[in-house]
Amino acid sequence: MITSVNRSLAEQIVNTIKDVCNHDINFIDCSGIILASTNPARIGTFHEIGLKAAQTGTSIEVTEDDSFSGTQKGINMPLYHEGRILAVIGITGVPDQIRKYAYLAERITNLLIREQELNQYSRREADKKHFVLQSLIQNDTSNRDYLSNSLETFHIGLNRSYRLILIRINSRYNLTNLSLIEQKTQEMFALAGISLFTFFYPRDFVALINTETYQKQAFIFHTFANENASILQVAVGKSTPVFQVHHSYESALTAINTLTNASENFALFDDLTLQLILSSVTDDTRNHFLQKTISGLSTQDLDIIKVYFSEDMSLIRTCDKLYLHKNTLQYKLNRIHKITGLNPRKFQDAVLLYLAVLFRTNL
Repeated sequence: MITSVNRSLAEQIVNTIKDVCNHDINFIDCSGIILASTNPARIGTFHEIGLKAAQTGTSIEVTEDDSFSGTQKGINMPLYHEGRILAVIGITGVPDQIRKYAYLAERITNLLIREQELNQYSRREADKKHFVLQSLIQNDTSNRDYLSNSLETFHIGLNRSYRLILIRINSRYNLTNLSLIEQKTQEMFALAGISLFTFFYPRDFVALINTETYQKQAFIFHTFANENASILQVAVGKSTPVFQVHHSYESALTAINTLTNASENFALFDDLTLQLILSSVTDDTRNHFLQKTISGLSTQDLDIIKVYFSEDMSLIRTCDKLYLHKNTLQYKLNRIHKITGLNPRKFQDAVLLYLAVLFRTNL
């Protein structure tokens, strides 16, 4: 609830009312000081009738200029909010001519104050969501009672399991357009029935979703990822109890780190296998491994070996896919063996080549 009006809101109020009635408007605080006015010369001056209106709680009309200190003819009406006087609105002019605007001015003022209250409530709620998710992700449960009460406010069951949804905006995306993708993301969360979400600067949205709900709504996240493939990536962490969500967050980070190929933009931690190993390898180790295995191969050699592995090392299917004669393919595989020292036809060597191809593809 608003208990006082700042200068910015007071200025908005007087300018909005003047747009409607085309008379100078004063916003007078309860001590009689004009906080905002459409007549700049009056800002900060004392308004005697404004003070009396605030003290008596009744509207006062003035028919002559300067009959009271700092006062011009007009109507000065107290503004009530939640049962108490918040300020006084003064409309300058002949009372008989401006009386018709008094009720309208009061309504406009109340609407603007209500809008401010809603904005403040939204910010407070957003701040609480941010605090709760940040605490859970950092495994900071030092204020467990407050967290528990807040989670219940957002309809998060303390004895149920949840998954952490991580949505990461592409680093090449112009963040000046953040509000647009933020709106789309919030609409998607609402569609999926998610009430607890926040944004971590500079480019991560995180949200909490019940495990059972996710199973029913998984298609929403797939669709969202596909529709915004050039803008963002979506990763879903493993299912954990609510106070173990930091583990779900860590698994979501692992999942999103596997999305190194431009054509991939969705990952569910549960579906990862070999990617779990690949994503944990450091860049130095990766580069060293590539140097020892396939650094000497040409782009054509790599294309051949990729198809060969994608066809389960079948010579016939690889030949059909590449439109090659069997002898030509044999020759090219022998050449790869000679360059790398690894024979694509032998299981152990093929594993090393396959891993090298995956490492290079995910660079």
